[in-house]
Amino acid sequence: MFCLFPTAQIRSTAISDAPPKSRQLQTILLVLGWCLLTGLASAKASQTETFEAADVFELEYADDPQISADGKVVAYVRVAMDIMSDKAHRAIWQVDIDGKNHQPLVSGEGQHSSPRWSPSGDRLAYLSKVDGTTQLLVRWQATGATITLTTLAEAPSEISWAPNGEWIAFTRTVTLPALQLAAMPAKPKGAEWADPAIVIDKMTYRRDGAGYLPTGSKQLFVIPAQGGTPRQLTTADYPMNQGIAWTRDSLAIFFSGNHRDDHEYQPRQSDLFKVSLLSPELQHVTQHNGAEFAPAISPDGRFLAYLASADQRQGYNPNQLIIMNLKSGEKRSLTAGFDRSVDDVQWSADSKSLWIQYDDQGMARLASISMKGKRQQANSLLSGTSIGRPYTSGTFSLSGNHTVVATVGSDKNPADLVLVQPNQPPLNLTDLNRDVLGHKVLASAQRVIWPSSYDGKLIEGWIMKPPHFDPAGKYPMILEIHGGPHTAYGPNFSTEAQLYAAAGYVVLYANPRGSTSYGEDFANSIDLAYPGYDYDDLMTGVDALLEQGYVDPKQLFVTGGSGGGVLTAWIVGKTDRFKAAAVAKPVINWASFVLTADLNYYFATTWFDVPPWEDIQSYWERSPLSLVGNVATPTLLLTGDRDYRTPISETEQYYQALRHRGIDTLMVRIPGASHSIYKRPSNLIAKVNHILAWFERYR
Repeated sequence: MFCLFPTAQIRSTAISDAPPKSRQLQTILLVLGWCLLTGLASAKASQTETFEAADVFELEYADDPQISADGKVVAYVRVAMDIMSDKAHRAIWQVDIDGKNHQPLVSGEGQHSSPRWSPSGDRLAYLSKVDGTTQLLVRWQATGATITLTTLAEAPSEISWAPNGEWIAFTRTVTLPALQLAAMPAKPKGAEWADPAIVIDKMTYRRDGAGYLPTGSKQLFVIPAQGGTPRQLTTADYPMNQGIAWTRDSLAIFFSGNHRDDHEYQPRQSDLFKVSLLSPELQHVTQHNGAEFAPAISPDGRFLAYLASADQRQGYNPNQLIIMNLKSGEKRSLTAGFDRSVDDVQWSADSKSLWIQYDDQGMARLASISMKGKRQQANSLLSGTSIGRPYTSGTFSLSGNHTVVATVGSDKNPADLVLVQPNQPPLNLTDLNRDVLGHKVLASAQRVIWPSSYDGKLIEGWIMKPPHFDPAGKYPMILEIHGGPHTAYGPNFSTEAQLYAAAGYVVLYANPRGSTSYGEDFANSIDLAYPGYDYDDLMTGVDALLEQGYVDPKQLFVTGGSGGGVLTAWIVGKTDRFKAAAVAKPVINWASFVLTADLNYYFATTWFDVPPWEDIQSYWERSPLSLVGNVATPTLLLTGDRDYRTPISETEQYYQALRHRGIDTLMVRIPGASHSIYKRPSNLIAKVNHILAWFERYR
């Protein structure tokens, strides 16, 4: 049975400067005026204004907020969907900390991202991609004058100002000459030969979303902030991990990398290093058994904070927050007793505390943490920067000791900027989607929990009901399953779930065992057993929903992508209770998957004890292909044809097997799409529309 909970929404409104009596009169007049303007039309609008596929192109959201040095202005990335280019367009906007003076800073042609204030706040560095190349630019705030600092063939990333404002550090890939094995004879002048053969000698030779990788690796650079020539500080051909941080004297930089000679066989390892602008020698700072990354120096220069995860052979290793005394070298964890994984960390101005971001029970949260490890949770939740499915998401920026600007959304709205301060209600700084969503009837996410039929473990989920829901009616239901599997859904905005609900379906999504945000044991309860009892968690949820009485038990449908595609294929191999299924970008055969996926060695050595040729039975028993002989459910398959995370060969295997058995099936290939199908708005729409069309065949 379900336990039902309303999903609380935190909202705030800026207070007018008018006197109290004047404000009261303003409020009365506004309410009367609104009623007169909308009263006659509201009944009609409420019946017609539901969320539609074309609305996807009208959505916007705020991302990557950055508070200026004086704490008065926020620069952020405003993401809008462009119907003409079929891409998410990124521009840089600014807004005052009180929500006033909302205006563009960098917009127009190209993609503009990663705004970063200079230490004095007089300049803004950012990345701009125009005509296919990304460069580093700096804008002077007082005049609007802008210079292009780089003219690079490879895109810079992770830009970071030196504390003295004289240098900007960044990383970029430095390509090396392609490996050659055999020489070719000289080509006659004017001859048109085929492209030369490509020789590959690396374990990870392609990456989802990036394609086949060039020879070379990412390196660290600095460039004068006033303009000049970039200087390369690192040269070793090793992979870099996330994050760079300047020392307070602006003479050295901390970064993360895996400098083991056998780094291809140590995918869960990385250490922190320090490199000086005065010497090419690297200082090895940390050597934990696992990954250390995301370094951050305290404002007083005394401490180095960083994130660290263990190198254990298990599916999920959470990140802890570690503090190192730079003088003594002493290290200690501030989150050793905190059973959640830390995703981001930022120092307070007084160096006495830090702010961390983490997922907890399907929601991204913020908290301050003292140097003794005492946490105080903020009064706002992050979300809304992942708008396809209801995944946890969000970013934040800290000013001073306690002033935070974060990306905050809801089940009915993508991310806006919200000011979060102690003992104050959150203050909305932007309202980016009122024009497109303010007059729409949207589905709400209602939290539910139920005990799993396998072992009584409590499972959390959310129900979204169609607009104008009638509790006396009988509705078809879609079970929508998240990927990962070590990720989490929550009461967050989802274009896919909203479109399913608008089409008349009750939508159920959940966090079965294996999901993150419920602790390490919960996440690793599927270790060497995925898929498995997470199936029971989901089926119990469907049973509990049927007990509510408004879902037609003969009209059940199921879909999921990536890890959710694995579970969807597993489900139809275990039961025929669903009228139809849509399996998106799945793993069907674990043995073939771990030998073709972009992160092949990581998967083979993290999700399994041994490679497939040493224990093929374990791989087969967990493969949905092993259950294909049981499938009776009409099953749609959908994958991007440039998906290198769960390669389309997995989808093709399952399609051919279902066709061999005479099961009603179709395969939908999304041309040019990687694992993140939704990166192009039309692909997101195509995914949802094909799934709904398939289900409509059997409704």
